[in-house]
Amino acid sequence: MRIPLVEDDPKTRELLSKGLREEGFVADAVAHGLLGVESAEDRAYDLIVLDIMMPGWDGWRTIAELRARGIRTPVLFLTARDSVPDRVKGLELGAEDYLVKPFAWSEFLARVRNILRRQSPPESEVGFHPDGSGVIAIHDLEIDLTRMKARRGGKPLDLTAKEFQLLAYLARRSGQVLSRTTLAEQVWDMNFSTDSNAVDVAIGRLRKKLDGVGETRLIHTIRGLGVTLEFRP
Repeated sequence: MRIPLVEDDPKTRELLSKGLREEGFVADAVAHGLLGVESAEDRAYDLIVLDIMMPGWDGWRTIAELRARGIRTPVLFLTARDSVPDRVKGLELGAEDYLVKPFAWSEFLARVRNILRRQSPPESEVGFHPDGSGVIAIHDLEIDLTRMKARRGGKPLDLTAKEFQLLAYLARRSGQVLSRTTLAEQVWDMNFSTDSNAVDVAIGRLRKKLDGVGETRLIHTIRGLGVTLEFRP
């Protein structure tokens, strides 16, 4: 899952983004509200963490601009302003949650995961469990986004953090053909280089672990276009 940290304080921005990356997220560090808006237009984010007290484009203006441009990505506000009117204003502008500084890392991470778990899945995620458990189910594959674990046929899959990110990204877009460039940008957070085979190697390893334990292939290569993860009876 990809999350931008829109925060003008460099120390807070880097600490939070580093912590999210260690938890397996793709975290973009953004120093200005306008950059956050432009970044959200260019990339598909799962959640935006947004500071309120920023010079120039503060959090209020940033979320208003996001919604005005039709960007409905959920927002978690961070702020030192803890008055009831401020909290109400943030929620009325369309934020999903509001966290007052200073806060514990464990609470921040819990709120991030809670927001992600609450979000309604896109149409392609027809196998998402309706109980809000944050588990994607495709045929005999189960991916627990909250605990960052996956099973196939009831058997745990031994995945690295990057392999899990790749699997989750493919599963959340089940049925869509995703190019190597898209995977490089969204999962590896890098521009794709024709000299790099990192994506192909990772897909190969994931396919071996995933399809090696199941009776039916779930990862399919579409020649010249990319790969897709879906159940084909």
